[in-house]
Amino acid sequence: MDTSKKVYIAGPLFSEGELDFNTKLKEAIEKKGFAVYLPQENSEDNVHMRHEHKQNYIFQKNVEIIDDSDIIIAVLDGADVDSGTSWEIGYAYAKGKSIFGLRTDFRTLGSEGMINLMIDQSADAIAFDIPGVLEILEQ
Repeated sequence: MDTSKKVYIAGPLFSEGELDFNTKLKEAIEKKGFAVYLPQENSEDNVHMRHEHKQNYIFQKNVEIIDDSDIIIAVLDGADVDSGTSWEIGYAYAKGKSIFGLRTDFRTLGSEGMINLMIDQSADAIAFDIPGVLEILEQ
């Protein structure tokens, strides 16, 4: 396991539950020794900054952090993957970053599978719980 690698967590951050889950995921990854970037903290992506019309700042900061990261952990929960998370996955894929998905949501997209095929094919691996993400990172 190379803990010198930097991890960016992509995922929705619009509810208290999402914010708490992101923090829980970050703390678990940090315990394994990785440096972790979390947009709700590191790019100040929060309701206050959005009300202040700092969208360009948030966007540029997240792009810089993705560029500086080695690994993207993308939270894929929901009936459909969060649109911002989908963009981050696509950008990271184009940049040649390692992308690992995390889907704790048991809903499926019918006979097509659990997530959009473009997201599925962009990911190097998908885990179904936080221990599974940690196992992927240890490989």
